[in-house]
Amino acid sequence: MDRFEGRCWLDWWANSSTLLGSVEVAVVIAAATAGGEADGRLLSDSEEDREAFAFLCDLDPVFTLRFEDGSTVTVTVHPTDGHRRFSLTEYNGPAQRLVDNRIAL
Repeated sequence: MDRFEGRCWLDWWANSSTLLGSVEVAVVIAAATAGGEADGRLLSDSEEDREAFAFLCDLDPVFTLRFEDGSTVTVTVHPTDGHRRFSLTEYNGPAQRLVDNRIAL
C-alpha cells in the first residue's frame, strides 16, 4: 500500500468491552521511509462532537483506527486546529494503560 485515502472511525475504548466514544474521520495514510505518515480530519462539524473528541484526546490520545472493512490499528492521535484535524502515529506501547481522571464536583 503506497497510499490510503478514505473514511474511518477513531474508537476510544475504556476497556476491552466498553467503547466510550467513536468519531467518523477522513484520513490519508501515505507510505514513508520511517513507516508511514497519516493525517486526518473530523467529518462532523458539530461542536459537541469536537468537544467529545477533545475530551477523549486529553484523557488518553490512544485510539483504535477502524477501517470500513473492520480491520483496525492502534494509533496515537496528535490533534491540531482546535481538534478539527490531527496526525496519527502507530501506537506500540503496552496494551493496557492507566488513565487517571478526576472530576471536581
